[in-house]
Amino acid sequence: MEPFRRDLLEGKTTVVTGGGTGLGRAMALRLAGLGARVALLGRRRQPLEETSVEIREAGGEAAPIPCDIRDADAVKRAFDAVEVSLGPPNQLINNAAGNFLCPSEDLSPGGFDAVVRIVLHGSFHCTRELGRRLIERGEPGAVLSIVTTYAMTGSAFVLPSAAAKAGVLSMTRSLAVEWGAYGIRLNCLAPGPFPTEGAFSRLLPGSELEEQARRRVPSRRFGEHAELTNLVAYLMSDASPYQSGDLVTIDGAEALFSGQQFAGFAHLDRAEAKAMMASLRPPRKQAPQE
Repeated sequence: MEPFRRDLLEGKTTVVTGGGTGLGRAMALRLAGLGARVALLGRRRQPLEETSVEIREAGGEAAPIPCDIRDADAVKRAFDAVEVSLGPPNQLINNAAGNFLCPSEDLSPGGFDAVVRIVLHGSFHCTRELGRRLIERGEPGAVLSIVTTYAMTGSAFVLPSAAAKAGVLSMTRSLAVEWGAYGIRLNCLAPGPFPTEGAFSRLLPGSELEEQARRRVPSRRFGEHAELTNLVAYLMSDASPYQSGDLVTIDGAEALFSGQQFAGFAHLDRAEAKAMMASLRPPRKQAPQE
């Protein structure tokens, strides 16, 4: 059953970071199907173009815009490109992220920086860019940042992500107050386990770890993308004009039932845990031979 009118998001021009794959792709497809014009930002052109083609073939409007959101100047150029392709944006979904399991004592400065620059710095660059443009035009808008349930609690073995997501949550709540006078709403959404090829391959590889993750949810099942994207559509629509500064959780009560998401690894033999985490990292690229 379709719970929304097909024109629910008509008049919205939404920028989705990380919009070519995973949950970003699912959200982009759903918003476009409800009438939004969708700009897809990401570093890899191919998935952005593939998702844009799918949206257009379904009758929607989309623009693939390669961008490294860690670079503030690149973000400005990307938003300029959105205006040329789809018109002035009035919404943003901060979805781009990076994460990996690692004991914090083994974490390199580069590894910490890589995640924080994407999640926290990238979300700031995009949020500031949209906010400046909305304020200059005197128009209202909405920002939804995808965080995690451990943005409130922290979580063992994913320190860079925990720190960055907590920062995004704090940014959201700060700006919800500061920019409320301009009619700009900002909220965070904390999804529980929703299977995607990228996140699950890095954080929950193998049938046993997936089964353990299911046991952390009272209903013993993972979320379905439609359940998440329906909530996103509501939060980005004019049906929620008074909701701002909020952290909305959709996890089947996983966080209430189980606590910190990766804390269970603390019960493992530490050498065994480290070996398991090391096995999940992608192999390093070899330098070309001269």
